[in-house]
Amino acid sequence: MTQSLYPSSQPHSLTAKQKIWFVVALIPEGKVACYGKIADLAGLPGRARYVSRALKEAPETLSLPWHRVINSQGKISFDKFSQMFQHQTECLRIEGVAVNSGKIALSEFEWQPDMATLVMSLPF
Repeated sequence: MTQSLYPSSQPHSLTAKQKIWFVVALIPEGKVACYGKIADLAGLPGRARYVSRALKEAPETLSLPWHRVINSQGKISFDKFSQMFQHQTECLRIEGVAVNSGKIALSEFEWQPDMATLVMSLPF
């Protein structure tokens, strides 16, 4: 998966979207991350809304775990009555994430990557 993120043989040439996709791909099963945290880890502080747009524009061939991305309040951002809300809820529950009325307990399920994970995994 990560090879398709690289536009060339040089990882430092990743675009902002590719950095976001790379970070999202690191979120482990059973954990969630907020848009803002993903932006920060991708080196794009304050660009939480851009994370949303980048995920919408991601090629399906990347198979990103987009369902693990939620808002800063610990909530699913889709309308509660939408199919996407239901789909995201189901995907998270299958992974063992408790979703209660669209809310996830960040104290229990938020991804907290350690420094070693970041240093060894992020190519930028």
